[in-house]
Amino acid sequence: MNVMPVTLSNEIVTLEPIALKHTADIVNAIDADVFKYMPMRSSVITTNQVRRYIEFQIKRPSTVTFAVIDNSTGKAIGSSSYLNIMPDHYGLEIGSTWITKSARGTKINPSMKLLMLGHAIEQLGAIRVALSTDSRNEHSKAAISKLGATFEGTLRNHIIMPDGYYRDSAVYSIIPSQWESIRAGLHSRINA
Repeated sequence: MNVMPVTLSNEIVTLEPIALKHTADIVNAIDADVFKYMPMRSSVITTNQVRRYIEFQIKRPSTVTFAVIDNSTGKAIGSSSYLNIMPDHYGLEIGSTWITKSARGTKINPSMKLLMLGHAIEQLGAIRVALSTDSRNEHSKAAISKLGATFEGTLRNHIIMPDGYYRDSAVYSIIPSQWESIRAGLHSRINA
């Protein structure tokens, strides 16, 4: 499994490799709650902080990060990543996902997941795609469950958050035998 930066697109969104050209859009897309449950070690609000965030994502090992482009505006409105890539085991995680507040609850997230899961399973041959979230993040857990991913359990004291809190992570996965049903559900949500 060879996971490389690639551009993925459908009618709603385009996912393209994150780059410094997305800085201004991302500054405008971020709100105070975006990174609430993510283990960010520094604030990401100002132009310089966003630039450092993008540079970090580009250099991050075993990770391919996408800028999420809303096709209706052509603007970057968030990001999502393939991370913890394990090419020898045909597995990866979709995570570090966030979108601007006005796009939450719209067709953006299911469109992103359709592209990322489809590429991972159909083109890359992934046999397991993981998704995880802070166990306190009820909104994210509900969204992952709605997707049709299987809850695998909770990793206790998994990540130390910037404030010193020991985060428990709720872990879910999708395997190829689930993909047809999940793909149909995503298409249904997008076409509703």
